[in-house]
Amino acid sequence: MEQRTLGRTGRSVSVVGLGTWQLGADWGDVSEGDALAVLEASAEAGVTFFDTADVYGDGRSEQLVGRFVADHPDAGFTVATKMGRREEQVPANYVEANFRQWIDRSRRNLGTDRLDLVQLHCPPSAVIDSDATYDVLDVLVDEQVIAAYGVSVETADQALSAIARPHVASIQIILNAFRMKPLDEVLPAAQAAGVGIIARVPLASGLLSGKYGLDTTFAPDDHRSYNRDGSSFDVGETFSGVDYATGVEAAQEFARLVADSGLGDVTPAQVALAWVCQQPGVTTVIPGARNVAQAQANASAGRIGPLPVSLLDAVRDLYDRRIREQVHGRW
Repeated sequence: MEQRTLGRTGRSVSVVGLGTWQLGADWGDVSEGDALAVLEASAEAGVTFFDTADVYGDGRSEQLVGRFVADHPDAGFTVATKMGRREEQVPANYVEANFRQWIDRSRRNLGTDRLDLVQLHCPPSAVIDSDATYDVLDVLVDEQVIAAYGVSVETADQALSAIARPHVASIQIILNAFRMKPLDEVLPAAQAAGVGIIARVPLASGLLSGKYGLDTTFAPDDHRSYNRDGSSFDVGETFSGVDYATGVEAAQEFARLVADSGLGDVTPAQVALAWVCQQPGVTTVIPGARNVAQAQANASAGRIGPLPVSLLDAVRDLYDRRIREQVHGRW
């Protein structure tokens, strides 16, 4: 699989990575055996980048990823984790003592002395804008408890603020065919600054697979059930903030565009991932997977050739007609 340099980390990572939220919690139950099988299948398919967080399953995801990486010491994996959501999301909690506590816990979970990449996990804008935040992170790099740091953000404005910081290595942001705002300013700014872009929620929580209908139900412990109104965390993380009914209809149209594209035996999900990979400035895209088949299919999207201009134009038109009004001005 194609490898790209992850911004200021200097590390090469696969253009399709693996997001491991599903392996921790909030997507229904995934057994330990199934989780390790997903990691193995992803690695066999060329994935070298795993994204996790200290709150995914209260550390379960980190522990599983850490075990897997330890069992493959020469594979050249890069593991990115995230911190900051173990406390209330208020600026007063983003202080050195908490940073150290969160990082030490992640190091234990992942079984490593130095974390490859630590990302602030969608903190308040005031934290992203504060000099003190980066002063502490720079100290932690100097102490070699973290190799590099980045910021996972909700909004384009937050991304632009973080990109302007001289030592921010990467930005993680929602980017997909139903969330195009980062194309306007964020990706060009990141390219100019040498900052990596990690694209999350690339399938709009599965909508862009084209497999969901208006009568589809999700498990009670799946965020696609309990967070549709944003009562647990930012609603933009669930279906990219798109109203479910609108999203289902738009996804069905997206699937028809794929079928008519002449690309052959590819799925809407694979084309949706390829669409993200092929945006200038994107380093890696991190779809999740709950089983081996999903992991293999996701990884294969990194080998799809350039998408036809006619399809790219049609996807943009679909976004402008059906989606833009709901999401473009919010994030």
